[in-house]
Amino acid sequence: MIGQERPWDVIVVGGGIVGAATFYKLQQRFPRLRLLLIEKEAHLADHQTGNNSGVIHSGIYYKPGSYKARNCVDGRRELVKFAQEHGVDHDICGKLVVAVEQGELARLDGIWERGHANGIEEMRRVNAADIREIEPHCTGIAGIHVGCTGIIDFRRATERMAEVTVERNTESTFRLGERVIGLSQEAGVSTVRTDKGMHRAGTVIVCGGLQSDRLAKGDGLRFPERIVGFRGDYYELEDHAKHKVRHLIYPVPDPRFPFLGVHFTRMTDGSIECGPNAVFSFDREGYGRTDLDPRDTADALTYVGTWRLFMNNMAYGINEYRRAFSKRLFLRTLRRLVPSLSMNDIRPGRAGVRAMLLATDGTMVDDFRIEVQGRHIHVLNAPSPAATASLAIGGAIVEMAVDRLGLGAQEPQPIR
Repeated sequence: MIGQERPWDVIVVGGGIVGAATFYKLQQRFPRLRLLLIEKEAHLADHQTGNNSGVIHSGIYYKPGSYKARNCVDGRRELVKFAQEHGVDHDICGKLVVAVEQGELARLDGIWERGHANGIEEMRRVNAADIREIEPHCTGIAGIHVGCTGIIDFRRATERMAEVTVERNTESTFRLGERVIGLSQEAGVSTVRTDKGMHRAGTVIVCGGLQSDRLAKGDGLRFPERIVGFRGDYYELEDHAKHKVRHLIYPVPDPRFPFLGVHFTRMTDGSIECGPNAVFSFDREGYGRTDLDPRDTADALTYVGTWRLFMNNMAYGINEYRRAFSKRLFLRTLRRLVPSLSMNDIRPGRAGVRAMLLATDGTMVDDFRIEVQGRHIHVLNAPSPAATASLAIGGAIVEMAVDRLGLGAQEPQPIR
């Protein structure tokens, strides 16, 4: 045990935004609990959180009644309030979902209906003239303007959640650069082993992101699915072309595929990002096009679900890989929404990796998934819009800890 420290009431593993939001929500609910957040990287939000598109999603796309739908809408409102109160850069700038051909209109109608079912405020249907008024360089035949969508600095939001938590209780803390290598529990006491020692606690909550399945299975949780990583590459608009995109522009998503498609996002720093694509990643935490981790590659390619995914989406996957290595093909996709873009208008940008829980039949587990193992709670699947929904997810985890683990039933007592 590091420095023979006192046991903690709760340990949160993982310093992405879901982990930080859970850390924050726990302390808000139970100000006297001593909490520890452990993150293996030198900075919070270094993987999925810090490398996503920075969008505050409205909740318009998700199946009514799903965890995604409920938590996205509630979480969005909480996140905006948090950003306002704690000085996190954000802008509720609105976005356009644009249909460019007749075959997309029925899907656009479906999105509209889901938006109403999910209680999304500030939605309106728009025609071709409206689209040109909102985004003069965008071409479409119909669309939906979603006024409550926005952009935010998710890295800073994550940092502020952790900072506010330790400001509220100086006995709570977060530790960076410490990798969790094992979890165990015996007689009501949990032990978290790291590459720097051991910590003990009454309750452990694991928000492992790209490593969530490994941490859960190492803790004795049994499930057939496996995490598979998908890298998304972005381009950026050159300074001379930034005027071509004012806010956010999205295509109508194709329901055959699990991603929202290549879109345009004005970031909080003023840059304009275009993307991402979605290609299988040979490295769960690799952001280069040729990055390869032997363990990650073996885990993915020895899993039947990966091959069934490949077979079920062969044409889509080949096309995504071609775009990953061809600026011209990427531009062709971007020009569906903004036809005036040229090769000189875009430059290669950053990349991100998304963790998707993949079933044995090759389908992606679409909704959030959280499981209990003894006195441990594991977030197994938190795909987009998890960053937007993070505070709602954190609140749900706290309620789960109260209802199923009895957290907070009595005053904190030292573990002997």
